[in-house]
Amino acid sequence: MITAEQFQKEVDLIIANAIREDVGDGDHSSLSCIPETASGKAKLLVKDDGIIAGIDFAKQVFAYVDPKMKVEVLIEDGATVKYGDIAFYVTGSSQSILKSERLVLNAMQRMSAIATKTKSFVDLLEGTNTKILDTRKTTPGLRALEKWAVKIGGGENHRFALYDMIMLKDNHIDFAGGITKAINKTKSYLKETGRDLKIIVEARSLEEIKEILKSDGVYRILIDNFNYEDTRTAVALIDSKCLTESSGGINEKTIRKYAECGVDYISSGALTHSVYNMDLSLKAV
Repeated sequence: MITAEQFQKEVDLIIANAIREDVGDGDHSSLSCIPETASGKAKLLVKDDGIIAGIDFAKQVFAYVDPKMKVEVLIEDGATVKYGDIAFYVTGSSQSILKSERLVLNAMQRMSAIATKTKSFVDLLEGTNTKILDTRKTTPGLRALEKWAVKIGGGENHRFALYDMIMLKDNHIDFAGGITKAINKTKSYLKETGRDLKIIVEARSLEEIKEILKSDGVYRILIDNFNYEDTRTAVALIDSKCLTESSGGINEKTIRKYAECGVDYISSGALTHSVYNMDLSLKAV
């Protein structure tokens, strides 16, 4: 997994690029009618129910745009919110508040939606030993924020990208000439390059699981698109030799049943690719 320092660098890049994209050579709407010396105050108004996420990110945006702005946080990341709640107040240069507004809202609306959906999955898993994972099915350029939101919602992050964990999926296996060849080549590559990366291998059948188990050094087996009965059989076959993960179209209606099969993790791309933004507004007060 990536380090906290690497993750923060990703967040910093998102902020810098988003402000570049949105502001360009100036916020001419504000520059044309708001005096440079004007100061103001705005509130983050919640207009929906769910889990709030992105408060800390908003603070970073305001600090990037204008370090003199002050944020008074009333509701922390991960809290349950309802229509009419005020999450924070921001005071400072009116021009700076307006320059920051859209990035703060765009990010917080999406992050809150992801955190809300993740929390609903976490609640469905209550009482089991199974944890929910996100995937790499994220919005290009916004992965750090979306994975951050999953954590805020009580889920866990899968690998961040292609560089921090080995994941041998169906295409890797087929291109490499089979499961055993793919695993052996991977282990040799890691040894030759001096990398210490965990290995996950995807299985499409019980026979593939049996073949994976013949190799040492596999951290987790991805039990992909199995039905409940075969998932239970797969978990019994693996029998704590490595961790287990179910994936493949698992949704709110099926997640509990897959968890009850005994898997350690369930991964769901829906946490990040199938959400509806939470309604939030930044209003002058």
